[in-house]
Amino acid sequence: MKQAPSSTSVNAKEDRHFVTALARGLEVLACFRSGNKVLSNQELALRCKLPKSTVSRLTSTLVKLGYLTHDGDSGKYSLGMATLSLGVGMLAKLDIRVAARPFMQELADATQTTVSLGVRDRLSMLYVENCRSQSPLTLNLDVGARIPIVTSSMGRAYLAAASRQERNDIVERLRKLDAWSDDEILCDISKAIADHQELGCTYSFGDWQKDVNAIAVGFQVSPTQPIAVLTCGAPAFSVSGESLLNDVRPKLLEAVCKITSSMGH
Repeated sequence: MKQAPSSTSVNAKEDRHFVTALARGLEVLACFRSGNKVLSNQELALRCKLPKSTVSRLTSTLVKLGYLTHDGDSGKYSLGMATLSLGVGMLAKLDIRVAARPFMQELADATQTTVSLGVRDRLSMLYVENCRSQSPLTLNLDVGARIPIVTSSMGRAYLAAASRQERNDIVERLRKLDAWSDDEILCDISKAIADHQELGCTYSFGDWQKDVNAIAVGFQVSPTQPIAVLTCGAPAFSVSGESLLNDVRPKLLEAVCKITSSMGH
């Protein structure tokens, strides 16, 4: 069966400075996301849309460099310790995490919700900080978790805060996935922009997960910082969408102001 073209092969044709082997290696590492802790060469080949022989060479190289470890019994791979230095370095660079945490915890305690800070990673939103209240009824998402950019409140807030050019790029990538129709994608983005302008936030009441309600605000502390998103979420049976918009939203907006002020902006 003919292999579908991967994103790396498409990029290689478009840019002569594009290093295909490096890109493929990074694509392999990117497959090990939350919930995919152990993967075989066959599973990696399907996810990367590459021949299994190519993936076998990549995983062998990554094992030798310490970015993957290999289990001889199962024949599967998991992330190696060398990847830890990459993640720690990136998190340390995000000064906003340190500035945001006390305000996030204050907000979580005041609203009995889970408060999360996220940034975009390709077509997902990546949690970089997370604070929970003392309530036992909170969401079980931790730093490193990824959620969809289209149906989640965090993703919608990001799309609302992003430039038109970036949104167009995201839309083009989403179209290639065939996960949503063009009408669904464009409708969601248009609504997210309108909500962010009118309410100061976006929301997702059962759209991402039917039992989760959340609201989110996208903001950029400075031109040198990435767009960040602050979100408040809770199980739908414990906090209603109406309560999030009426009671929690003013506190969420206030927390964003405190964060940006604490960083001198």
